[in-house]
Amino acid sequence: MRHLIMTTSQTFLRPANPDDVDRITDLHTLARTAYYQAGGVSDVELTSSDAYSSRRESWMRAVQSSDRTVLCAEREGELVGILAMGPPYEADVDVTTVGQLYQIHVRPGIWGQGIGSYLHAAFVQFLRDASLATGVLEAWERNSRAQAFYARHGWKPDGHHRPGPGNANYVRMRLTLDPEV
Repeated sequence: MRHLIMTTSQTFLRPANPDDVDRITDLHTLARTAYYQAGGVSDVELTSSDAYSSRRESWMRAVQSSDRTVLCAEREGELVGILAMGPPYEADVDVTTVGQLYQIHVRPGIWGQGIGSYLHAAFVQFLRDASLATGVLEAWERNSRAQAFYARHGWKPDGHHRPGPGNANYVRMRLTLDPEV
């Protein structure tokens, strides 16, 4: 997916580039602060400059990676969402049949306007383009909003957990694609 796509809501999806990393990191920080604060993680853990720098470095690696795809959702020139996807992280997941949705983030304040669904549709297209039948992702167990979003799109917990912030786990979820007709 290396071209510009226009959705019906005037939201454009395009590949991210290194010049986007500061805006991506800022949006990611806003989104994660909203759901981690709601889940009881302290402000100190969320506002650390070291953590911000680490997120920025991770985004730069993802944007420059040859096996990861990062898309930006823009509306009227403003970054309103991001999607990161690629091969699965966990060794128990078959990379020949599974792709991983690493992150979808939408700017708080404009949740519920379909941006997350556009990004999700781009992930499903990524799976189809790569001939992958299954997607995996991890959602923080206290982020009920994200889990409900993914459940509406057909994702189901698969029983795998790993430790996350605030003494809460990440829950792995799976999406099995229906064969295209």
